[in-house]
Amino acid sequence: MAWFKKVDTEKKTPRKTLWVKCKKCQSHIFAKEWAENLNVCPNCNFHGNISSADRIKLLFDKNSFSELYSNIEPVDSLKFVDLKGPYKDKFEANKKKSGISEAVITGHGKINGIHVSAALMDFRYLGGSLGSATGEKILRAANYAYENNIPYIVFSESGGARMQEGVLSLMQMAKTCNGIARLNKKNIPYISVLANPTTGGVTASYAMMGDINIAEPFSVIGFAGRRVIEQTIGEKLPDDFQTAEYLLKHGFVDSIVNRKDLKDYISNVLSFYNR
Repeated sequence: MAWFKKVDTEKKTPRKTLWVKCKKCQSHIFAKEWAENLNVCPNCNFHGNISSADRIKLLFDKNSFSELYSNIEPVDSLKFVDLKGPYKDKFEANKKKSGISEAVITGHGKINGIHVSAALMDFRYLGGSLGSATGEKILRAANYAYENNIPYIVFSESGGARMQEGVLSLMQMAKTCNGIARLNKKNIPYISVLANPTTGGVTASYAMMGDINIAEPFSVIGFAGRRVIEQTIGEKLPDDFQTAEYLLKHGFVDSIVNRKDLKDYISNVLSFYNR
C-alpha cells in the first residue's frame, strides 16, 4: 500500500496566495482586498508596488493609452556574467515572468481628456532598473512630448542603474535628463511621480527633474543606501530619512498624493498649465 507518493512539483498547480503582508505595519490583508485597494494597505496606507499595466488602467481614460517603442529591448553588449549566470538569461527570464520586455512602458494617452506622453516604470522587471533600453524609451517618450507639444509624465519605481550594463547604463542618466530639459524650450510641463522605491541613478537624474515632483505615501526615495551614508558621515540618521514625508518636509518633493487620487491631481495640475 502506497502511503507516501512523490509529488511532481513541476506539474503541480501553484496555490493561490490568500494573504499579502504589508511591508510597513506587517498586517496580513486578504489578497483580494489588497488588489481592490490598488495594492495599498487599508490599515497604514503603505503603497505597495503596482504593475505598469495596472497603473495605466488606473490613470488613463478607458482605451485611450497607446504603447510606443515596444520593440526596444535590452542588449547584452558587455556579455556580462556573474555568479547567477549570464545577464542575457536574466533579462529573458524577467521578460517571461513579467510579460513585459523592459523595465518601462512608454506611450501616450488621455488623463481626464488631457493628452499626455508617459513612461511607467515597472519594478517586476529587474527591480525597475535603468538600462540602456530603458533610457532610450524614456528619451523617445520625451521626444514624442516635444514633437507633439503635450505634457510628459514619468512614473518612477526603481532600484537604480542596471550595473550589468556598466557605463552604458550610467550614461542614461545624462541622456534622459538632456531630453527632458529640452521640453523647457517649448514650456512643455514635465511631471515626475515617485513610487516606492525610487533610488540610485534614477533619483539622481530624471526622477527629481519634474516641474512638479509628486510622491506616493511612505515611498523610499534616495540615492545611496542608508547604511552607506551613516557609515560615511559617522552619524545616525532620522528614522524617516529617505521617505516621501521627509523629502516633502525638506522641499525635495512638492506633494504626497494617494494612488487613488493621482489621476485627478495630475489632471488638475495640467489644467492649470493649459490656461
